[in-house]
Amino acid sequence: MSLDTSIIPVWQHGYRFQYEPSQQAHIILYPEGMIKLNDTASAIGQHIDGKNSIADIIAQLKQQFGDIAQIDADVIDYMQVAQRENWIKLGV
Repeated sequence: MSLDTSIIPVWQHGYRFQYEPSQQAHIILYPEGMIKLNDTASAIGQHIDGKNSIADIIAQLKQQFGDIAQIDADVIDYMQVAQRENWIKLGV
C-alpha cells in the first residue's frame, strides 16, 4: 500500500516518544503502558514532531545514514504500523 509522503505524522494524544535510560532505548509512553522501540523505529520516531512530512523524515534519515534504498520502505512501513497501532495520526 502506498502512502502520501506529503502527510505530516503526529503522535496520538497521550502518546509520548522519549529516551528511557532504564530501558537503554527509545520508547513510546502511553496511558496503558509503553512500547520499547528498536534502532530503526527510534531513528524514525525522533523526527515525528508535527512539522516534518513523511518525505522530510525520509530525507533527514538519508542525510543521516546515507542514501540507502531501504530507508523509504522502512519509513513507510513504520508509518503504516504506527497508524494501525494508533501511535500516530496521519493526514491531520
